[in-house]
Amino acid sequence: MEAFTTLTAIAAPFDMNNVDTDQILPARYLRRPRDERYPTYGFHDQRFHADGRKRADFILNQPPFDTAGILVAARNFGVGSSREAAVYALLAMGICCVVAESFGDIFQSNALKNRLLPVALPEATCAALRVALVATPGTRLTVDLTGQCLTAPDGRQHAFTVPPFARECLLRGLDEIGLTLTLADSIVAFEARHASRSI
Repeated sequence: MEAFTTLTAIAAPFDMNNVDTDQILPARYLRRPRDERYPTYGFHDQRFHADGRKRADFILNQPPFDTAGILVAARNFGVGSSREAAVYALLAMGICCVVAESFGDIFQSNALKNRLLPVALPEATCAALRVALVATPGTRLTVDLTGQCLTAPDGRQHAFTVPPFARECLLRGLDEIGLTLTLADSIVAFEARHASRSI
Protein backbone atom coordinates (compact mmCIF):
# COMPACT_ATOMS: atom_id res chain seq x y z
CA MET A 1 0.00 0.00 0.00
CA GLU A 2 1.32 3.45 -0.92
CA ALA A 3 1.98 5.83 1.96
CA PHE A 4 -0.49 8.65 2.54
CA THR A 5 1.13 11.87 3.74
CA THR A 6 -0.25 14.94 1.93
CA LEU A 7 -2.96 15.15 -0.72
CA THR A 8 -3.75 18.22 -2.82
CA ALA A 9 -6.64 17.61 -5.19
CA ILE A 10 -9.79 19.03 -6.76
CA ALA A 11 -12.61 18.75 -4.25
CA ALA A 12 -16.25 18.07 -5.07
CA PRO A 13 -19.20 19.18 -2.92
CA PHE A 14 -21.56 16.33 -2.06
CA ASP A 15 -24.44 17.90 -0.19
CA MET A 16 -26.29 14.82 1.05
CA ASN A 17 -26.80 13.47 4.55
CA ASN A 18 -26.90 9.76 5.38
CA VAL A 19 -25.17 8.50 2.25
CA ASP A 20 -25.23 4.74 2.71
CA THR A 21 -22.92 2.10 1.33
CA ASP A 22 -25.59 0.78 -1.03
CA GLN A 23 -25.67 4.19 -2.69
CA ILE A 24 -21.89 4.21 -2.89
CA LEU A 25 -21.77 0.67 -4.31
CA PRO A 26 -25.05 -1.05 -5.20
CA ALA A 27 -25.22 -4.62 -3.91
CA ARG A 28 -25.32 -6.19 -7.38
CA TYR A 29 -21.70 -5.09 -7.93
CA LEU A 30 -20.28 -6.58 -4.75
CA ARG A 31 -18.93 -9.72 -6.43
CA ARG A 32 -17.50 -7.97 -9.47
CA PRO A 33 -13.72 -8.10 -9.99
CA ARG A 34 -11.73 -4.93 -9.43
CA ASP A 35 -10.94 -4.51 -13.12
CA GLU A 36 -11.15 -1.61 -15.57
CA ARG A 37 -14.95 -1.45 -15.16
CA TYR A 38 -14.80 -0.88 -11.41
CA PRO A 39 -14.69 2.95 -11.60
CA THR A 40 -18.18 2.90 -13.15
CA TYR A 41 -19.73 1.09 -10.18
CA GLY A 42 -19.31 3.89 -7.63
CA PHE A 43 -22.60 5.77 -7.12
CA HIS A 44 -23.75 3.88 -10.20
CA ASP A 45 -27.49 4.35 -9.84
CA GLN A 46 -27.07 8.08 -9.25
CA ARG A 47 -24.49 8.55 -11.99
CA PHE A 48 -26.20 6.67 -14.82
CA HIS A 49 -29.60 6.30 -16.45
CA ALA A 50 -30.95 2.78 -17.01
CA ASP A 51 -29.64 2.86 -20.60
CA GLY A 52 -26.10 3.70 -19.42
CA ARG A 53 -26.10 7.40 -20.22
CA LYS A 54 -24.54 9.67 -17.60
CA ARG A 55 -26.93 11.82 -15.58
CA ALA A 56 -25.98 15.43 -16.28
CA ASP A 57 -27.40 16.61 -12.96
CA PHE A 58 -25.18 14.37 -10.82
CA ILE A 59 -22.33 16.39 -9.34
CA LEU A 60 -19.60 13.82 -9.96
CA ASN A 61 -20.45 13.73 -13.67
CA GLN A 62 -19.88 17.47 -14.05
CA PRO A 63 -16.43 18.81 -14.97
CA PRO A 64 -14.22 19.52 -13.11
CA PHE A 65 -15.83 17.58 -10.26
CA ASP A 66 -15.61 14.38 -12.31
CA THR A 67 -11.86 14.39 -11.61
CA ALA A 68 -12.14 15.10 -7.88
CA GLY A 69 -9.76 13.40 -5.47
CA ILE A 70 -11.54 14.77 -2.40
CA LEU A 71 -15.24 14.59 -1.60
CA VAL A 72 -16.74 17.09 0.85
CA ALA A 73 -19.91 15.49 2.15
CA ALA A 74 -22.32 16.15 5.01
CA ARG A 75 -23.51 14.07 7.96
CA ASN A 76 -23.32 10.26 8.35
CA PHE A 77 -21.35 9.38 5.25
CA GLY A 78 -20.93 5.64 4.67
CA VAL A 79 -23.68 4.38 6.96
CA GLY A 80 -25.51 1.11 6.36
CA SER A 81 -24.00 -2.26 5.57
CA SER A 82 -20.41 -3.12 6.30
CA ARG A 83 -19.34 -3.63 2.67
CA GLU A 84 -15.65 -2.87 2.30
CA ALA A 85 -16.16 -2.69 -1.45
CA ALA A 86 -17.79 0.73 -1.01
CA VAL A 87 -14.32 2.01 -0.18
CA TYR A 88 -12.87 0.19 -3.22
CA ALA A 89 -15.44 1.92 -5.43
CA LEU A 90 -14.51 5.40 -4.19
CA LEU A 91 -10.82 4.68 -4.66
CA ALA A 92 -11.47 3.37 -8.16
CA MET A 93 -13.15 6.69 -8.96
CA GLY A 94 -10.00 8.51 -7.81
CA ILE A 95 -11.40 9.70 -4.49
CA CYS A 96 -8.73 9.33 -1.79
CA CYS A 97 -10.27 11.48 0.95
CA VAL A 98 -13.80 12.12 2.17
CA VAL A 99 -14.48 15.13 4.40
CA ALA A 100 -17.72 14.97 6.38
CA GLU A 101 -19.29 15.86 9.68
CA SER A 102 -19.47 12.18 10.65
CA PHE A 103 -19.03 8.70 9.22
CA GLY A 104 -20.49 5.25 9.63
CA ASP A 105 -18.20 3.45 12.09
CA ILE A 106 -17.51 0.42 9.89
CA PHE A 107 -17.04 2.53 6.78
CA GLN A 108 -14.50 4.66 8.62
CA SER A 109 -12.59 1.57 9.74
CA ASN A 110 -12.64 0.10 6.22
CA ALA A 111 -11.48 3.40 4.75
CA LEU A 112 -8.50 3.70 7.06
CA LYS A 113 -7.42 0.15 6.24
CA ASN A 114 -7.48 0.84 2.51
CA ARG A 115 -5.81 4.28 2.19
CA LEU A 116 -8.97 6.33 1.90
CA LEU A 117 -8.71 9.10 4.48
CA PRO A 118 -11.93 10.04 6.33
CA VAL A 119 -11.65 13.57 7.73
CA ALA A 120 -14.28 14.60 10.28
CA LEU A 121 -14.87 18.35 10.59
CA PRO A 122 -17.68 20.37 12.20
CA GLU A 123 -20.95 20.76 10.32
CA ALA A 124 -20.45 24.49 9.75
CA THR A 125 -16.97 23.93 8.34
CA CYS A 126 -18.14 21.23 5.92
CA ALA A 127 -21.03 23.44 4.80
CA ALA A 128 -18.73 26.43 4.21
CA LEU A 129 -16.32 24.27 2.22
CA ARG A 130 -19.14 23.01 -0.01
CA VAL A 131 -20.32 26.57 -0.66
CA ALA A 132 -16.78 27.59 -1.64
CA LEU A 133 -16.42 24.60 -3.97
CA VAL A 134 -19.70 25.37 -5.73
CA ALA A 135 -18.71 29.03 -6.10
CA THR A 136 -15.34 28.17 -7.64
CA PRO A 137 -15.39 24.78 -9.38
CA GLY A 138 -11.97 23.21 -9.64
CA THR A 139 -10.82 24.50 -6.27
CA ARG A 140 -8.18 22.32 -4.67
CA LEU A 141 -7.96 21.43 -1.02
CA THR A 142 -4.86 20.18 0.76
CA VAL A 143 -5.08 17.47 3.37
CA ASP A 144 -1.95 16.96 5.47
CA LEU A 145 -2.04 13.73 7.46
CA THR A 146 1.35 14.41 9.03
CA GLY A 147 0.12 17.63 10.62
CA GLN A 148 -3.52 16.49 10.71
CA CYS A 149 -4.92 19.62 9.12
CA LEU A 150 -6.96 20.55 6.04
CA THR A 151 -6.22 23.80 4.23
CA ALA A 152 -9.34 25.51 2.87
CA PRO A 153 -9.51 27.71 -0.25
CA ASP A 154 -9.24 30.84 1.92
CA GLY A 155 -6.03 29.54 3.48
CA ARG A 156 -7.58 28.66 6.82
CA GLN A 157 -6.35 25.45 8.40
CA HIS A 158 -8.80 23.07 10.03
CA ALA A 159 -7.44 20.48 12.45
CA PHE A 160 -8.69 16.93 12.41
CA THR A 161 -7.67 13.76 14.20
CA VAL A 162 -7.06 10.21 13.03
CA PRO A 163 -6.64 7.30 15.47
CA PRO A 164 -2.88 7.01 16.15
CA PHE A 165 -2.51 3.40 15.02
CA ALA A 166 -4.37 4.03 11.73
CA ARG A 167 -2.43 7.25 11.14
CA GLU A 168 0.90 5.46 11.64
CA CYS A 169 -0.09 2.72 9.20
CA LEU A 170 -1.19 5.26 6.56
CA LEU A 171 1.97 7.33 6.93
CA ARG A 172 4.11 4.20 6.55
CA GLY A 173 2.01 2.73 3.75
CA LEU A 174 1.22 -0.42 5.70
CA ASP A 175 -1.95 -2.38 6.22
CA GLU A 176 -2.28 -4.65 9.26
CA ILE A 177 -0.62 -7.57 7.49
CA GLY A 178 2.20 -5.37 6.25
CA LEU A 179 2.74 -4.02 9.75
CA THR A 180 2.88 -7.58 11.13
CA LEU A 181 5.48 -8.53 8.50
CA THR A 182 7.77 -5.72 9.69
CA LEU A 183 7.97 -7.68 12.94
CA ALA A 184 8.82 -10.97 11.21
CA ASP A 185 12.30 -11.26 12.73
CA SER A 186 10.95 -10.70 16.24
CA ILE A 187 8.18 -13.23 15.65
CA VAL A 188 10.64 -15.86 14.41
CA ALA A 189 12.90 -15.24 17.41
CA PHE A 190 9.95 -15.52 19.81
CA GLU A 191 8.81 -18.78 18.22
CA ALA A 192 12.32 -20.20 18.47
CA ARG A 193 12.54 -19.30 22.18
CA HIS A 194 9.08 -20.73 22.81
CA ALA A 195 9.92 -23.97 21.02
CA SER A 196 13.14 -24.40 23.03
CA ARG A 197 11.25 -24.03 26.30
CA SER A 198 8.75 -26.68 25.26
CA ILE A 199 11.35 -29.40 24.81
